Amino acid sequence: MPVLVVNVDHIATLRQARLGKEPDPVTGAHLAELAGAHGIIVHLREDRRHIQDKDVELLKTTLKTNLHLEMAATEEMQKIALHTVPHMVCLVPEKRQELTTEGGLNCLGREGELKEFLAPIKAKGIKTSLFIDAEKEQIEAAAKIGTEYIEIHTGHYADAQNTEDQQNEFKKIVAGIEFARELGLKVNLGHGLNYHNILAFAKVPGICEYSIGHSIISRAVFVGMFKAVQQMVNIISQFVS
Repeated sequence: MPVLVVNVDHIATLRQARLGKEPDPVTGAHLAELAGAHGIIVHLREDRRHIQDKDVELLKTTLKTNLHLEMAATEEMQKIALHTVPHMVCLVPEKRQELTTEGGLNCLGREGELKEFLAPIKAKGIKTSLFIDAEKEQIEAAAKIGTEYIEIHTGHYADAQNTEDQQNEFKKIVAGIEFARELGLKVNLGHGLNYHNILAFAKVPGICEYSIGHSIISRAVFVGMFKAVQQMVNIISQFVS
């Protein structure tokens, strides 16, 4: 059965708006755990716009489930990952001016570089993933890099402006999942998924984890963190494995 991992970055975004202590993303993560989340995701950005180093440290020492660390492929982040030893590291593209991650990581032509970057992380027993678009060339490159997982970027599907475009993006993702599995990769999905558009994947096999943050935190504003996570867990629990 696929599982839910909850991204708590946007709790930290609200906290950092006033550079205060509330709301606390670590508390949000613990509530997500209690509601049935299989793991917690944070993206430690270079500019520290939301999640801070102290959040990562606290989550690592207090979570009872898995900690997933999203990060850019930089020397600074590699050192942090090796020090923290999260359950999984997911490499993502990162631009300072973007509001959120805008697309998948470009792995083409970087196979050797990224394989070398991930080598000490894998040697620590940390699982690795690459956040990529559902393109055959990118998936092939990910397999050459030697990552165990890929996370297929679902943002184009989520942002589609009409039914036809959404269906086309959905078909690309499904084809990407199938191709990745043929190459021996495990597949996660994430970006822009919500309580409605995720339903299209109910009968799609081969998905290990759904990475969801913004829609859960948005609902939590009205119904509370525990209930928002529990509702998404209940949806995903009905999906095929």
